[in-house]
Order: sequence, then structure tokens, then C-alpha cells
Amino acid sequence: MLHDHRSERADRLVEGLAAVLAEPPSDPFTPEVVAVPAKGVERWVSQRLSHVLGVRVGGADGVCANVLFPHPSRLVAEVVARAAALEPDDDPWDPDRLVWPLLETVDSCAGEPWCATLAGHLGVADGTRPDRRGRRLAAARHLAGLYDSYAAHRPRMLADWADGRDTDGAAAPLPADLRWQAELWRRVRERVGHASRAERLGPACARLEAEPALADLPDRLSLVGPTRLTTAQLRVIAALGVHREVHLWLPHPSPALWDRVRGYGTEPAPVRRRADPTAALPRNPLLAGLGRDARELQLVLARVRVDTDEHLRLGTAPPTLLGRVQQAVRDDLPHPAAAPWAPDRSLQVHACHGPERQVEVLREVLVGLLADDPTLEPRDVLVMCPDIEEFAPLISATFGLADDQDGAPHPGHRLRVRLADRALRQTNPLLATVSALLDLADARVTASQVLDLAASSPVRR
Repeated sequence: MLHDHRSERADRLVEGLAAVLAEPPSDPFTPEVVAVPAKGVERWVSQRLSHVLGVRVGGADGVCANVLFPHPSRLVAEVVARAAALEPDDDPWDPDRLVWPLLETVDSCAGEPWCATLAGHLGVADGTRPDRRGRRLAAARHLAGLYDSYAAHRPRMLADWADGRDTDGAAAPLPADLRWQAELWRRVRERVGHASRAERLGPACARLEAEPALADLPDRLSLVGPTRLTTAQLRVIAALGVHREVHLWLPHPSPALWDRVRGYGTEPAPVRRRADPTAALPRNPLLAGLGRDARELQLVLARVRVDTDEHLRLGTAPPTLLGRVQQAVRDDLPHPAAAPWAPDRSLQVHACHGPERQVEVLREVLVGLLADDPTLEPRDVLVMCPDIEEFAPLISATFGLADDQDGAPHPGHRLRVRLADRALRQTNPLLATVSALLDLADARVTASQVLDLAASSPVRR
């Protein structure tokens, strides 16, 4: 059965998840599976669950154990691969593996008329632009990612391509300037010699419905916090829900908008974003600008059978400025209701003259909040930024420096910060060195670049 749980607050969703997990499975050694979209979410969810699971009466000294937190994409890929009798890591249609058959296919077909657009971009058609041949690997990587995205979001389109029909997956012919993609995909399909992910999806879902034991998963599993689900993911989740309890814990800002959108999304073919009839439904400006993913996820869910739809309600919004804004979003009102209120600091805007000053002001604000509220702990604070790689060195230089200073350090230097979702080349020096070498191999190397490479920690060692 497929269960949909919605709430405006993530902590309310985790409370509902904890209530489900508090009931032990028939086999106590069976691990629970809770799919999460990021490592930071995994850490927060596990901490919240540890306040509920295994606690003593009246206490909060529990433990979150025997719970697996896979990424939804990995979970679905493993299930489909097992149903198709493949190992997930050996899938020839994995984007990283597909790059090389793509390169071989492009090189062998560059002189054919249908490939003229791609060959002209790469400079391999007549050899007049040898400087463009360096684009081949980057173009192949881009195309591999593009085909993987098509398999996830438009599997019907690739199924049509496999049958020789150049469609866009929505019953319309493919534009003339894009038909080379369909022919290239068919040539790569012939070279790979295995069914693509889109072709495997339908038979895999049918096998999962007929043979539930194929998926090495417990009788219940949960997905926490997904803001998007691809067509392929949703079909696999629906197939798993035939014989299992599948719980979707969805953050949705407005039950009023959910009720208004209900009834849309039942069209047999996907609707283009520019023709989406629900785009004009939100009345609240914040909800219209920031709630597109939640609205589109509801449209996707409308194409599968959901057995239960539950809205986890919250209490009355606090009489603060932030509470009034949240209530307006929740009720989808054009603006907060006019009511007498006293100015407060529940919603603050700090204007700063650069990223460095932003981090410094953040440190001062956090120290003040922690000093004013003894019940507030550092782990209760979540800081979001648009570019983690830009802010990571600034945060490291502003927080957690108490051990490196003499005398009385700044209180903010005692705060320990955990950075999530950073690129591997930023956190692994060896991978960063390999990446730098690959960049140098295709560029004019300067003396300063050589000195920087020699000064890196792995090379020095």
C-alpha cells in the first residue's frame, strides 16, 4: 500500500515517521529502510528518531539503530537492476560507463548526414576545426547524462525511439533539429547490446508486482523529504507498494493549495511546464515563487494509486511576524491577515557587504540566540547557503577555532560546524589532485599551476 503523509514542517513529518517505526517489525533483526535525499537529512532524521525510538518512559535517551538511509535514486536503481538480473554497478547504461560507447559511436558516424549537427559542433565532420576535437569527451558526458535523464523522466520517449518512432514521449513528433539524438541513441543501443533502463522499467515493475521477494527490502519502507520524484522512481515505488507498506513523507507548504490542485495531473501524457494549468492557482506570492516543486510533485503522484492521503496538521501559528507569514502561505492568502501585532525579531533580514561579512554576522546572531535561549542547542540550527563551496572556507575560518587560539576566544569559536553536501574533490585531497592533473592534461600549463600542484599535500607526501 502507498501512503502519503504531508506537513508544512519537516519535524512533524519525522514525528509521524517515528510513530510508524516505533512499532517493531515481525523480525526484530530486519533493518528499517528510510530513503533520504542527502547526507545532511540523514544525520538530522537519525538524531530526531533517537529521541523517540527506544526511550525510557518520560525520557529522551533513545537510539536510532538498524536503520538504513539509502538515496532514493540508489534504492530504485538497485531494485530495478535486481528485477532485471543485473548488478547495479555493472549496468552498461550507467552514465559513467555509457561515455565510451558514445564516443565510439560518434567517431564512427561523424560523416553520415543525420549526424551533421553534432559533427559540426565537435569539428569531426571534415577535419577543418581540429581545435574542437577536445569537446568530444565533454559532449559525450553531457549526452550520457541527457539520455539517463530521459530514461528517468520520459521512459516512454525512449521506448518509442527503440521502436523507430521519433517522438517526444508526449505523442508529438520530435523537432527536426533534435532527431539526431534519437538516431544516435539507437546506434548506441545497438553497440551496447543490452536493453536500456527505460526498456527495462516496464518488465521490472511487472516482475516486482508478481514476485515481491525479488526486492531485498523489508515489508515497509519510507521516503522522507523528496521534493521531486521522476517517472521511473514513481513507477518502481508504486510497484513496491503492491505488496509492501511504502510511506511517502512529503514536505508541502500549503494544504489549501493541495486541495485546489487535487483533480489535476490525471492526463495520460506529461504536461509541458509552460502549459501547466495549475501554474496560476497559487495566490500567495511566496507560494507561487517557491512552491513549484511541491505542486509538480502532486501532479506526478496523481498518476499512481495512493491508498491513504494524510495531512499531519500543526497547531495554531504563533502570533509573531514569522507566524503570520507562515499562516498566509499555509492558507494560500495573497498577504498576511491584517491584525494588530507587536514588532518582533522572529523574521530578520541582515544586509551585508559580501560573503565574509555574511558569515561574521551569522556567527554573532547565532551566539546571541544560544545565549538568550538555554533550551536551544547547536544541533537545532540549520544554516542554508546558495553555494556551499564558496562559503565553506569562510565558515571554517569563522567557527570552531577555539583550540587554535590563546586566551579567551570568541564564543562563536566554540561552535562546531558540520558542512554537508560538499564535492568530493573539496573533501578528499587525493581526488582533488587527480582532478587537477586531468585539468592540466588538456590545457597550457603555467609555472604557477605546476608549483600549486607540487605544493598540494598528496604530492608533497
